[in-house]
Amino acid sequence: MAIDFGTKRVGVAVTDSLRIIASGLTTVPNKEIYTFLKTYLEQETVEIIVVGHPQRSNGKASPIQNLIDKFVATIKKQHPTIQVTTFNEQFTSLRAKEAIFKSGAKKKKRRNKALVDTISAAIILQDYMEENFW
Repeated sequence: MAIDFGTKRVGVAVTDSLRIIASGLTTVPNKEIYTFLKTYLEQETVEIIVVGHPQRSNGKASPIQNLIDKFVATIKKQHPTIQVTTFNEQFTSLRAKEAIFKSGAKKKKRRNKALVDTISAAIILQDYMEENFW
């Protein structure tokens, strides 16, 4: 599972059991992410949660970094049997917007920020799998 954490919305993606392809699952309002994870993890087997970690080109921390660190710490505390890691999410939103545009989506769909967050989570997960499992 991958998470693209945001202050308003959180994009969530999952992969198949063979770890071949990542797919966007949903976008959850930030206030509801812990409840969503609790319910989802009770119903599905998840070995690892990959949280997008914004790394800037200049090496400085992102303004959202502290919130992501707290989020990761909370997930680890609430779900101690599941491995939680972070992964560079640099340019995932841009790549998600490009993918939506290239898909031929109408203007209204291209402006859907929730869709961008879900696709960003899928990109984070796909990149993580390519770097760590193949």
